[in-house]
Amino acid sequence: MKTVSKRNTRIKVPKATRPQIPGYGVPQSKKGLLPWQWAEDRLSKSRQYWIATTRPGGRPHVMVVWALWLDGMVYFSTGKESRKAKNLAKNPHCVISTENAAEAVIVEGTIDAESDVERIREFILRYEKKYKWKLGEMGEAMLRLEDPVFRLHPSVAFGFWEKKFSTSATRWIFS
Repeated sequence: MKTVSKRNTRIKVPKATRPQIPGYGVPQSKKGLLPWQWAEDRLSKSRQYWIATTRPGGRPHVMVVWALWLDGMVYFSTGKESRKAKNLAKNPHCVISTENAAEAVIVEGTIDAESDVERIREFILRYEKKYKWKLGEMGEAMLRLEDPVFRLHPSVAFGFWEKKFSTSATRWIFS
């Protein structure tokens, strides 16, 4: 896995492979694999993201969140009493995907809470700019570490471009 530098941080570029989806006509060759930049562009530009977590009893929970793609991770916030937060407190594994299913990026990984107040401040500034919405009291609660700002550390991601699905279906593996 090669690395690239972004703002004093070294971001690992994941290895592109084919997803294992028998019966869909996906070739074994690497020809046509999507570049990681394709996925990052969609992760950055998506407005809504779907997040799937697991309830304590094992049932799935899917919800929409606003988020940021920042230095190789998906950052988002939610109230500490939300179903998402409660699920993630019991099981940090989750899946986040972009809103456009025709050019889908699906990221699997584990969540942890950001505890660096300066990083949270940066998250708030970028979030407010992206969504043109002031966080106000919610932002203050994040800065006091009362409400979590989560970050998804990717382990695997998938890219599916509907127009070229059979030749471009890509799985990226992080290590």
